Amino acid sequence: MQLNRLDHVNIVTANLEGMIDWYRDVLDMPPGDRPDFGFPGAWLYCAGNPIVHLVTTEKQPETTELQVEHFAISANGLPAFIDRLTEKGVDYRIGRVRDVGIIQVNIWDPDGNHIHVDFPEAEGEGVV
Repeated sequence: MQLNRLDHVNIVTANLEGMIDWYRDVLDMPPGDRPDFGFPGAWLYCAGNPIVHLVTTEKQPETTELQVEHFAISANGLPAFIDRLTEKGVDYRIGRVRDVGIIQVNIWDPDGNHIHVDFPEAEGEGVV
């Protein structure tokens, strides 16, 4: 067996509309087609693939323990992304992973889920 790539992340939220808005506005991930599972939710798309699946709940899960520490998305266009985060007032932290040649932009969605968006290290020249 060979694993090829992350297919999607499923996130349970009591804030469906707010989460859809945030992923669309901050990460440019539009909502799109989703099968009728018989319960509310949304699929958010990246490069034509539904990689974030949101599922609603009436209340936040009772546990405060993180079940998934983070998920990551590879990207290009670091300067434009930093501009977008600044424009939207989104806090972020920059990390460099020189051993693999990436710059990680760490952000958190409205429910507190950690995401890092990874850019080629060369894009950091003059930006970070």
